[in-house]
Amino acid sequence: MAQPKRKQSLLQGARVYLSGPMDFVASRDVEKQFGWRNRVSEFLQVMGVTVFDPWFKPDVRGLHEYGREDQKSGDRIRTRWTYAGGRKGAEARSWCAKQFWETLHIDLRMVDTSDFTISYCPTNIYSVGTPHEIIMATLQHKPVLFVSPPIVFPALHELREHLKGDVRGAALLKRLESEIPIKENPRAIPSLWYIPLVGGENFFDGFGFARYRERFKWTEEIPIDRHEKLYPPKRPLLPFVEKLNHRLPKKWDSKLNKFVPDDDWLLWEFNTEKIRGKHVKSVRK
Repeated sequence: MAQPKRKQSLLQGARVYLSGPMDFVASRDVEKQFGWRNRVSEFLQVMGVTVFDPWFKPDVRGLHEYGREDQKSGDRIRTRWTYAGGRKGAEARSWCAKQFWETLHIDLRMVDTSDFTISYCPTNIYSVGTPHEIIMATLQHKPVLFVSPPIVFPALHELREHLKGDVRGAALLKRLESEIPIKENPRAIPSLWYIPLVGGENFFDGFGFARYRERFKWTEEIPIDRHEKLYPPKRPLLPFVEKLNHRLPKKWDSKLNKFVPDDDWLLWEFNTEKIRGKHVKSVRK
C-alpha cells in the first residue's frame, strides 16, 4: 500500500544562527533570558530547525570551556585593556585579543555551520560582531533575514515637552542628543550599507510576535511586544519564515524585471525524520 505523501517541510533539519547586538544592549542578563532569540528559537524548533544562539555556546570536543562568554569574562578583558606603550601595554593588548578570539572564533564557526542567519539590527545599538557575521554569511552566499525595527524615543519627546520652559535644561538635552547621538528612525530604514549586502527581499521591520503569542504561550510581555503594539510591523519576519517552511522565496532580478528563484537558499535534503529541532547549548553547567 502506498504511503501517504508527507507534507513538505523545507526547514526540517536546517540550521540557523541568531545574530544581533549583545555587548551594548540595555541589559545583557535581561536580553539573555527574555530577548528575541528565545522566542525565535522556539518558533523555529517546531519546524525542526537546529538553532545556534551566541548566548549559549555549544561545547567543543577536546577544548573545555572554549569560547565561553559571560559578563565576568568581558569585564576581565575591559579591566586589562590599556593604551600604554612598551612591553607591558603590548602584552596586555595581546592577552585581550587572545581571550576574545575564542568567542569570535566560535561565533563565526556557528555562522559557518548554519544554512541561514537571522539578524536583528536596530540602528540605535552599536555593534561590530553582527556586521562581521552578516558579511561572512553573505560571502558564503547564505541568506540573511534582516530585522530593522522602527526607532523612536517617546520619552525623549516627553522630556522635550517637559523642558520647554527650562532654557538651560532644553539646551543640555539638545547637547546630549548631539553627543550620544540620539537619532530616530521611524521608517525602520536599515543602515544603507546593508541594503546591497543583504538583498532587498530579506528585510523586515519587526518580528510579528503578537499573532503567535497565544499559540506558543508567550505570556511574559517583553519590550519588543510593547514596541510592536505601538508600531505594528508592515513586513514581519515570523510569517515569512512560516511560509518559507513550505515554499522557497524568490528574489527580484532587476535585469529581467521579475522575480526569479533565489539559489542562496540551499537546504540539504537528508531525508531526516520529522522531529522537533533544538536549541544548541552547552551540556556543562
